Amino acid sequence: FVHSGPEKKKEVVSHQGNAIKMFMRGRPITMFIPSDVENYDDVRTELPPERLKLEWVYGYRGRDCRANVYLLPTGEIVYFIASVAVLFNYEERTQRHYLGHTDCIKCLAIHPDKIRIATGQIAGVDKDGRALQPHVRVWDSVSLSTLQVIGLGTFERGVGSLAFSKDSGQHLGVIDDCNDHMLTVWEWQKKSKITTTDVVLAVEFHPTDPATIVTCGKFHIFFWSWNGTSLLRKQGLFGNHDRPKFIQCLTFRTNGDILTGDSAGQLLVWTRTLAEAHEKGVFCMCELRSGCLLTGGAKDRRVVLWDHQLHLDRDLEVPDQYGHIRALAEGKGDEFLVGTSRNFILRGTFNDGFQVEVQGHTDELWGLATHPSRELFLTCAQDQLVCLWNSVDHSLQWSRNCCHGDPLVFSGIKTRDIW
Repeated sequence: FVHSGPEKKKEVVSHQGNAIKMFMRGRPITMFIPSDVENYDDVRTELPPERLKLEWVYGYRGRDCRANVYLLPTGEIVYFIASVAVLFNYEERTQRHYLGHTDCIKCLAIHPDKIRIATGQIAGVDKDGRALQPHVRVWDSVSLSTLQVIGLGTFERGVGSLAFSKDSGQHLGVIDDCNDHMLTVWEWQKKSKITTTDVVLAVEFHPTDPATIVTCGKFHIFFWSWNGTSLLRKQGLFGNHDRPKFIQCLTFRTNGDILTGDSAGQLLVWTRTLAEAHEKGVFCMCELRSGCLLTGGAKDRRVVLWDHQLHLDRDLEVPDQYGHIRALAEGKGDEFLVGTSRNFILRGTFNDGFQVEVQGHTDELWGLATHPSRELFLTCAQDQLVCLWNSVDHSLQWSRNCCHGDPLVFSGIKTRDIW
């Protein structure tokens, strides 16, 4: 987002008829030449020396992530898209940005003090094609300063899940997004670690017992006793219940009970009872300040409120156009936040339904065109959508679906007022 000055580029590889193939961050990119340009070399220029400052980020990454929307005490919603962690105040319509990452963020966790935040990124390449290593950054949400960088040279493809210990947040659990999904426990200020190679999808520290860590994943839930230097594992027993293929999420109740949501749509309260919660998978859970529980269904798109005895209290279906539920968080008052697979962040209540707070494209964006005289711009993407945005209030004016079946890579202006 920031360019420090002119530099020579070597992206152009070859001309292919009406297109040029370039390499950007190690990826081959096909750029189409405007029809009125006869010779690309005649119009090719160096980058300008001006520096750019990020003003606003459009969109949210929910399509392939989970548990990545939270409300901070400042009234800001924190989430991420691309390599940017966004802090969005939906009442004042302002954004702040943490820009420390070098490639796409895939997960985040909030420290118990509600100020420090950990975010994990994938592997990538820089502008010169050099490898960028996946790692975790711990940063201050007030000053936006980086406090620690951990895991450089440790993780393979990226970081899949994060969790701070619930006592003082001294320890950080990290799941490597490699084939073996390794769990690493860090004393993050000292960078000490312990690992296991079981396939893991989620990790949480016990809220009242700092020596207990719970992980879940394919066909298992494990309870780890940790003495600071080693881990002792105990496997959860399903008894007479069918073992689900995946235990997808877990959380703790105020009394220390552990709740898991699985791919069979069940809520399991360990040692006590089994609740039929959703038609398909339970993808996320959130315990409220009142001690009640919110769950989100991956396929049935239902947000369900459970009382203290895990009896169904109320439910609300997310409209189909928003996609499946990927993240749940408690909001202000009786509000809750929902992140969806179609990259929406919704704010809702069981009485009033949902209001869209953040939206964007659901696939890679390849086209951009600005209006010649008005503060509007067009985008198009491989989701087959063309969107018109207002750059002053950052609102979506309209969107149109192009149903020819091919991804969109270009948008432009025909005349002064026709898009």
